[in-house]
Amino acid sequence: MSESAGEKTEAPTPKRKRKAVEEGQILKSKDFGTAVIILLGCAWMAFFGGGLMAACKGVMTAAFSFDHGDVEHFEPLRPLQAAGWQLLLPLGSLLALALVGAFLSQAALGSIGWNNKNLMPKASRVNPGAGIKRMFGSNGWIELGKSLLKVLLLGSMGGWMLWSLTHSSLGLMALDIQGAVGTLGSQFITLMFVMATGLLIIAGIDLPIQMIRHFRQLRMSKQEVKDEHKESEGSPELKGAQRQRQREILKGGFRKSVATAHVVLTNPTHFSVALRYESGKDQVPVVVAKGRGQTALAIRELAAEMDVPMLEYPSLARAVYFTSREGQEVRDDLYQAIAIILAFVFQVNKQAGGSLPPVTVPETALFDEHGQKMARAT
Repeated sequence: MSESAGEKTEAPTPKRKRKAVEEGQILKSKDFGTAVIILLGCAWMAFFGGGLMAACKGVMTAAFSFDHGDVEHFEPLRPLQAAGWQLLLPLGSLLALALVGAFLSQAALGSIGWNNKNLMPKASRVNPGAGIKRMFGSNGWIELGKSLLKVLLLGSMGGWMLWSLTHSSLGLMALDIQGAVGTLGSQFITLMFVMATGLLIIAGIDLPIQMIRHFRQLRMSKQEVKDEHKESEGSPELKGAQRQRQREILKGGFRKSVATAHVVLTNPTHFSVALRYESGKDQVPVVVAKGRGQTALAIRELAAEMDVPMLEYPSLARAVYFTSREGQEVRDDLYQAIAIILAFVFQVNKQAGGSLPPVTVPETALFDEHGQKMARAT
């Protein structure tokens, strides 16, 4: 029993997710980020590569140009300093685009944030034992498979592209320098786009793997979920928020809704469902208000204040709660059970006394307190 309680089988709670983000444990995919940056770089080269080539040409021209003054006062770096500023704008914009790509790749994964804990030294990073465990563990084999896939896929795509460009490359000898350089630049950009497409394919494989791995790392044991729930229930912040929520409900539209109800079904403490049935107006019973926890408590307080009958039918209350929305008619397989209760309520209003009538909830509408289907009523 203790082993099953310690096994991490439960989905992470919102608090567990927030704590993971605070500790720097976020969803990351290096392959996805690399693919985005390479694609943006290729797009930049396609549109602004000419400007970069012109700037490089200016630097080279300045480097190989000199006059009589350069001979008398030999300063080899002066021409480069005079023309090097031409490279600042294109290279600076390319660097800025790479930073934007890195930001967008993380934003797409919902992992934006800065955490100083990631910069802190960790003994596990330099521990040989931990390193060997990572190498020969399941994650190590996954990384090995990804590396082999990169070599095979990118190598095949790159080889195919080079082979397809062989004939056009042989014709460069018939072109002048400017035409040959322009053709080579176009071929280079095409090759980079093809390689970036290969990286995207690899990222499409890596991303689901990282999502599954991240989810497994965040999973919790049943005991951890219970402990967190107890801790949250006892925190003054949560209690204050619950009281505030309850006051808002009492002041809000729930008061008007409960005032129109003819009966409130309870669980008795976890769920409350207020039902209305006005002959001549409603064809079938309508859910006017429903809630669980503090909301359920507020509905019961309003019902007591307004003298709306409250009846304890746990299975039926859960069935209505999980199958109907507020303002919606109850599901047809619950008509008979609710009709029996409403008939009892209307009869009690005429003559006092009487015990609660038994009702049968169909198996298709049996739920536990977590909304999971049950085999039979409890």
